[in-house]
Amino acid sequence: MNPERIAKELSFKAIRSSGAGGQHVNKVSSKVELSFDLTKSKGLSAVEKERLLLKLKNRLTKESLLILQCDEARSQYQNKTLVTKRFFELLKKGLQVPKKRKVTKPTKSSVEKRLKSKRKDSEKKANRRRPNLE
Repeated sequence: MNPERIAKELSFKAIRSSGAGGQHVNKVSSKVELSFDLTKSKGLSAVEKERLLLKLKNRLTKESLLILQCDEARSQYQNKTLVTKRFFELLKKGLQVPKKRKVTKPTKSSVEKRLKSKRKDSEKKANRRRPNLE
């Protein structure tokens, strides 16, 4: 992954934010929409693209565009930095390869402990029953 190259491939669009805010909201485009074409990216290798297409498939459009929006701040510049930061975190998370799990056996003491607690719980519940008067 080449972050500098990817940053050049991002396209931003400023949109008017929705919600409360009075007259200011109606005349200022502070909401920022980031779009990134995953398949045409030159900053990612083929393996990385495949991994991201698989991991982010529910966030991609049919044309494999990743679109993120931000309208948390009142300024366009702040929203742009926030959405860019969020985008790179999403990429980083998507490219993370999970560790393979090493198969292990439970220790003797942990098995004993579990069986002991099961026995204890069983006795506790047995004592709650009505006594058998026969």
